[in-house]
Amino acid sequence: MQKEEAFVQLIKQHQALIFKVSALYTDLKQDQNDLYQDIVYQLWKSFDSFRSESKVSTWMYRVALNTAIGQLNKRKRRPNEVSLEMVNLYKGEEYDTLQEERIRLLHQQIQKLNIIERGIILLVLEGKKHEEIAEITGFTTTNVGTRISRIKEKLKTEMINK
Repeated sequence: MQKEEAFVQLIKQHQALIFKVSALYTDLKQDQNDLYQDIVYQLWKSFDSFRSESKVSTWMYRVALNTAIGQLNKRKRRPNEVSLEMVNLYKGEEYDTLQEERIRLLHQQIQKLNIIERGIILLVLEGKKHEEIAEITGFTTTNVGTRISRIKEKLKTEMINK
């Protein structure tokens, strides 16, 4: 029972990481829940093979991103669906409509990035350093820096043109 308890504790500690990845790679709540569960399943399958050579969060990001990319490739074969969650932004409380609109536009632009760029920008938004992003993605630190600069420039250009 020790292994199961350790795994459950690990998932509880890092559930926000899994949630963020599943939210970034899906539009519909149902798909997000499915991806979340699939990530947890993949983490469980590879739990025994984790050798603690990297941080736990690095390993979890790698598994989560690989799972999300795999599901995204499967979903591309399905017909397009429109998320009602993205249509209705009103949450019943006062908020800054300009800021909310900017966040919505940024989210739309991030969704237009390719799957690798989305993963990298997620890690940047999470405050990960270039070295850790390199470890998670398998790219060199220099390549990560270059990709981040290009992604930021792409997002900036798209946001200015909107």
